[in-house]
Amino acid sequence: MKVIAFGVQTDERLLMDRAFGERHELTMLDVFLNEETAALAAGYEVISPSVNARLTALCLRTLAAGGTRMIAQRSTGFNNIDLDEANRLGLTVARVSYYSPYSVAEFAWTLATAVNRRIVRAATRTRDFDFRLDGLMGRDIHGMTVGVVGTGKIGECFARIAAGFGARILGWDIAHNPACTDLGMTYTELPMLLAQSDLVSLHIPLLPSTRHLIGEDALTWMKRDAILINSSRGGLVDTTALVEALRAGKLSGVGLDVYEEEEGVFFTDRSLDVMTDDVLARLMTFSNVLVTSHQAYFTSDAVNTIIDTTLHNVEDYLAGRASDNVLTDQGPKAV
Repeated sequence: MKVIAFGVQTDERLLMDRAFGERHELTMLDVFLNEETAALAAGYEVISPSVNARLTALCLRTLAAGGTRMIAQRSTGFNNIDLDEANRLGLTVARVSYYSPYSVAEFAWTLATAVNRRIVRAATRTRDFDFRLDGLMGRDIHGMTVGVVGTGKIGECFARIAAGFGARILGWDIAHNPACTDLGMTYTELPMLLAQSDLVSLHIPLLPSTRHLIGEDALTWMKRDAILINSSRGGLVDTTALVEALRAGKLSGVGLDVYEEEEGVFFTDRSLDVMTDDVLARLMTFSNVLVTSHQAYFTSDAVNTIIDTTLHNVEDYLAGRASDNVLTDQGPKAV
């Protein structure tokens, strides 16, 4: 079967080639799938987009017209896909429902500790042989109150690490996770969590109900010296409101691995371009803000699982096998 994969990173190429091997004829592109690039998939029954693809109704219609029948997305989230249109077109859409939650949880803590202890500022100074400690003072995480917004698999892993640090843990989610309760987590309402937490980390999906969950009101509830971490979805944070809060001296640190307008920017080299996103440009000027490029999931363990699951999704489709990873109405369903 001919398969075309979009948005393949350099470090993924060897892993994808090994996984698909001689089973399928795999074409790998570094461009992301969207309305402008969808025509490149003409003649491919199976395509595999990355997390930064944008599968609008128009994009899906272009794919279907070119012969695409199956979309195997290499991510857990699927808010970037118009599933109603995919159903109308008779397309099978599958996702990776699970990969290492440790990859994201560990990276969220990497952001948190780097922001707290001013690691980037310190490293930049020492490269210039400036070894002063001015402005580098952080706080012990031991004894902090850590708020975990979303206590699924990743949130649970994040909470376990928090427990290892000796932090008090608060949680907020629609459903309570017994494993988190066993760690000593106290579930509370979101305003209370934000008001009491020294460090807040987001681990929930992006839905209409969670978009801009951290907005002007939520930022007002947070402690003035709190740390905010987002390694989930950029749209959870109202970035304009965040910039205004930072300008007012709110928050001692922010670590963002995602950004609500990251499409077309993250995963690309813009070092020689003029940054036209004024909000992102302003955000990057704050010395207590650390922005990384949606890399929390990017470990060999997680990426191998993503690729292997994607391959299984393709082969389940070809064999007509049921799968819990299928998001549309086409094909047999697991029961």
